[in-house]
Amino acid sequence: MVDLNALVMFARVVEAGSFSAAARLLDVPVSTVSRRVAELERALGVRLLERSTRTLRLTELGREVFEHAARTAQLGAAIDQVVSSRLSDVSGVLRLSCPPSIAGTLLTPLVIGFQERYPNVRIQVLVTERFVDHIADGVDLVLRVGALRDSSLVARRLLAYRHRLVATPAYLRGCRPPEQPRDLLEHRLLAFSQWKPQSVWNFVHSNGRDKETLTFEPYFTINDFAGLAPALLTCGGIGELPPLVRPDLVREGKLVEVMPSWRLQTLNLSLVHLGNRHISKPCRLFKDFAIEVAPSLFPDLPE
Repeated sequence: MVDLNALVMFARVVEAGSFSAAARLLDVPVSTVSRRVAELERALGVRLLERSTRTLRLTELGREVFEHAARTAQLGAAIDQVVSSRLSDVSGVLRLSCPPSIAGTLLTPLVIGFQERYPNVRIQVLVTERFVDHIADGVDLVLRVGALRDSSLVARRLLAYRHRLVATPAYLRGCRPPEQPRDLLEHRLLAFSQWKPQSVWNFVHSNGRDKETLTFEPYFTINDFAGLAPALLTCGGIGELPPLVRPDLVREGKLVEVMPSWRLQTLNLSLVHLGNRHISKPCRLFKDFAIEVAPSLFPDLPE
């Protein structure tokens, strides 16, 4: 079977008058255009072009093939136009909500990518830690961590990951690093909390059998993981951080995982919407887009 892409490249070479001019039009290397045309000639078993240092000339068979190739290129352009116009037909307002900790690292890249694909969709985002009422707040989709408590809602899992205990290398060099959860009580602990005097971390060992619960009074608490990251960098201590928050800090070694054998529970991040209402086309398309793209934004999530 003839490679239609190679056929289109052949047509562009003839129309442009040279391989280099066709390569510029197609935005590909000249070597790619030359190789694909040569492959087309081998597949057909005929010579389509007579090449010299300055000119290209169609062979007799090449002239006949070019007529069909030109129609193929025109058909491809028409199909691209149909798809493009259909994408631009998608319009409306999409209202999203998410916690502050993932607004910058996850939701904003998703929104930017989605609007590049569907430029006529306007998006409004409500960033809040509180429980969002889909009806009262007028929200179409909510990014929510954990299990659902409302049976009227429908959730689609986007990502699964576990939080990590992390600290700066400098802090760990200046102390005896913990080996068991109870050893953490000897350290300065920083935690996510909303005005609670005590915090709780539930651990499961990597062997899948051993479990421990640690109840403690944190040295510092804040109800925003994005605010916890700079505190860990500057205050010194050990704290819990989701991998979606400032992933660069672990990637660059500014924070390192503490007690990697003792793990916090795995959580699901889901896209949630009301199940008893018709969801709009932008809402449905954003769900599919997010599920397709989100894993590529965070390819190495700890589970």
